[in-house]
Amino acid sequence: MRPLNLFHHKENPHLSAEVPVEVGQYLTFQLGGETFAIGILSIKEILEYSKPTQVPLMPPFIRGVMNLRGSVVPVIDLSLRFVRNETEINRRTCIVIIEVECEQHLQLIGILVDAVHEVLTIPDSEIEPPPQFGSKIRVDFIAGMAKMEGRFVVLLNVNKVLSVDEMVLLSGLDQPENQMENSSEQA
Repeated sequence: MRPLNLFHHKENPHLSAEVPVEVGQYLTFQLGGETFAIGILSIKEILEYSKPTQVPLMPPFIRGVMNLRGSVVPVIDLSLRFVRNETEINRRTCIVIIEVECEQHLQLIGILVDAVHEVLTIPDSEIEPPPQFGSKIRVDFIAGMAKMEGRFVVLLNVNKVLSVDEMVLLSGLDQPENQMENSSEQA
């Protein structure tokens, strides 16, 4: 899902006609000392941190599940998903609820972040393609790099970062031997 597209006009006295500029809106947040952003159309809400219920046999980056108005929502530690240190819980820690596509339906997933900052309007002209090397996270997780006040903000591709299919594979829950082990343990 693409970020909200708005049209603003450049104010340039040298142009006789105003030229529309396509922009997107992104929620910025802090994670391990770095600033990341996600298109606001994927974001459903931002919640104050509350400890999720742990689920056995999940990979470490799945911190547990939470009840969101009767729906079971998995909570992902985004720092661990990026193979970094576990997110330290403090007073600014938040869970951002995001909607991702999963097998032709939408799935709510919570991501644990250090702090939420603001919504930025970023012109497409200020977004560079992701680097092909040297990044601290997987290249396919990056939708682009936004130039903001002399620094870069990493724009995340939420459908890759929060791919339900990939998380199932990483958890090993789809493997027949795990299902057989689990059923024999229950007997």
